[in-house]
Amino acid sequence: MRSLLYGTGVLLVLTTFQVPLFIMRFGQSRLYRSEDYGKTFQDITDLINNTFIQTEFGIAIGPENSGKVILTGDLTEGRVTKIFRSVDFGKSFVTSELPFHPLMQITYNPRDSNILMVYSINYDLWLSEDFGANWRKIHETVCLVKWGMDDTIFLTTNPNGSCSDRGTLELRKSLDYGKTFKTIGSRIYSFGLGGRFVFASVMTDSGSKRMIHVSVDQGETWDMAQLPTVGHEQFYSILAANYDMVFMHVDEPGDSGIGTIYVSDDRGTVFSTSLERHLYTTTGGDTDFTNITSLRGVYMTSVLAVDGSVQTVITFNQGGEWQPLQRPWNGVCDSTTEYPDKVRCSLHIHASYSISMKLNVPVQPLSEPNAVGLILAHGSVGGAVSVLSPDVYVSDDGGYTWFQALKGPHHYAILDSGGLLVAVEHNPSHPISQIKFSTDEGQCWHVHNFTDDPMYFTGLASEPGARSMNVSLWGYRETVLNQYWVSVTVDFRHLLSRDCQENDYIQWLAHSNDISDPTDGCMLGYKERFLRLRKDSVCWNGWDYIVTKEPTTCPCTLTDFQCDFGFYHAENSSVCVEQPDLIGHSLEFCLHGRKEQLQTSGYRKIPGDHCKGGITPERKEIDLSKKCVSNLLRTELLQHNDLSHSPIIAVVIAVLLISAVAGVIFIKKYVCGGRFLVHRYSVLQQHAEANGIDGVDDLDTLEVGKIQYHDDSDEDLLE
Repeated sequence: MRSLLYGTGVLLVLTTFQVPLFIMRFGQSRLYRSEDYGKTFQDITDLINNTFIQTEFGIAIGPENSGKVILTGDLTEGRVTKIFRSVDFGKSFVTSELPFHPLMQITYNPRDSNILMVYSINYDLWLSEDFGANWRKIHETVCLVKWGMDDTIFLTTNPNGSCSDRGTLELRKSLDYGKTFKTIGSRIYSFGLGGRFVFASVMTDSGSKRMIHVSVDQGETWDMAQLPTVGHEQFYSILAANYDMVFMHVDEPGDSGIGTIYVSDDRGTVFSTSLERHLYTTTGGDTDFTNITSLRGVYMTSVLAVDGSVQTVITFNQGGEWQPLQRPWNGVCDSTTEYPDKVRCSLHIHASYSISMKLNVPVQPLSEPNAVGLILAHGSVGGAVSVLSPDVYVSDDGGYTWFQALKGPHHYAILDSGGLLVAVEHNPSHPISQIKFSTDEGQCWHVHNFTDDPMYFTGLASEPGARSMNVSLWGYRETVLNQYWVSVTVDFRHLLSRDCQENDYIQWLAHSNDISDPTDGCMLGYKERFLRLRKDSVCWNGWDYIVTKEPTTCPCTLTDFQCDFGFYHAENSSVCVEQPDLIGHSLEFCLHGRKEQLQTSGYRKIPGDHCKGGITPERKEIDLSKKCVSNLLRTELLQHNDLSHSPIIAVVIAVLLISAVAGVIFIKKYVCGGRFLVHRYSVLQQHAEANGIDGVDDLDTLEVGKIQYHDDSDEDLLE
């Protein structure tokens, strides 16, 4: 286990050795520390009294550059669990005893690294406000706990003391570090946080279906999401969430391994179909959904074609439209393109699913926010993802175009904000002694012999943030009698010795292929011009490098809108058309005690789009001048109450904002305010469910910088 502390050059390495013996286990661990990115190490095991450290969650690094480190001792070391606390990046440690045995890794409050939280093997929740010196129990029988915004603690619990019956859980929150708790939901299956949204998977009265509820004010008030209910064999998964919107995967009935991706409005309640046949296995919880952080609005994922093949698609406008990746200019179609006249030859990316299938794919696709436009990924060129050994492909424009950069699988890393790429060949059966590097975003590669004594390579480590010039190679060497671990650090600062100057950068327009077109580069309502390093400039961006961009607002076009509920993109067309079975059906709903009818031409603006003027598709509401009872869901109940035989699509749990007239109109248009009481809208929902617009029940959030984890359970996926 190794942890590199951001911006410090400090590297902590924990080595463990365990031997099971009957019902006991014996072992030892050693702790090493480096202050020069791994070039030299010092054994500091004596600083922790030679204590055996937990292998599962032994090292907890503090947020940002706090210098805080916590090591958790193994439970078998004695009657009490010891933790070792450091505030100086592991240079010294203070020992404390816990009044409980932890079940999970100690978590830091993201806003204050002195505040710690963890629950015990008895599912009691404990909190410390002085960096682990003193602890107090703040809640019993905690099933799931998360840090929210503004120091809020969210947890689920069960009054009967059991977490196994998840549909009967209560959702509670605390604003004062556990001194008081407020119940904000009942009948909870699980909950999740993403962006500014709080999600709860709630059991219906039938006890066999679940529905998603959404809050934008930290659980004070809730709306029911316009998503189908799901059964026990299905799940919801939050694929991504930001301040503007949510990507939600909804599993198909049965063990099909596919579902539908929905994208929300800016309230997180009204969802539209974004991508069908999205690959997401229920067995291992694997999905290839990837946020391309080097360019805004870009996501990649895999779909399962009707013929059973896995294919890669990409969106550049936050799920408004998806398309296959272009064939690399130097790529050759493989055997998966058996019928070139029927199957398009394009690039397909290997990600989580390929790794779970034990294909020869060592790492996930890689992008960094400060390496504008850069993507590194393993892939194959053909009609679908190939089981053959993949090659490394690079895009320097955020996924629009690609080229083959390296033959065969490699471990890779982005250094110096994209000014330097490094790669090591993946060949576990043969020792290696070379590392490859590129100073022109992967077009040309050079070889450096980092050792005279080859080693069996196991991993590549670079400092988080992609600003460092150091990379550590990990592996082992063999002798006649044993094996021993080896770490080699390569410092490329000697290679890029010249600091970059103003003339080393050029202006680059994102999402552009024809700068003479005035609308070229408009994406999500505005253009962005960046200063990027010239490919022929061999220089050092440096730690203080900041991405420079100039945004320019664009007039609205149809590309700034996505298909509204009940509409879809016609085949090979960007035009939104109404589902045939829904033609002629009207939408009526109860909003603030009045019955209103919503009329839409089939488009709604993509959340986060900033276009002004131009085309504005018609959307309006008509006051039917009839009173109605909205029957808002009460926060403390948070349950689905049927008042008619009609299926209910959306229920207002609370009215959040009534500020400006424009705001009220916007909310009305997006049907966020009321329960749908009329049969005509119920028919609309029935048709929608028949066309695959169905719900899921496992919620998950893919956070920036977090290797994806997926389980087919709401508890794990609502992270």
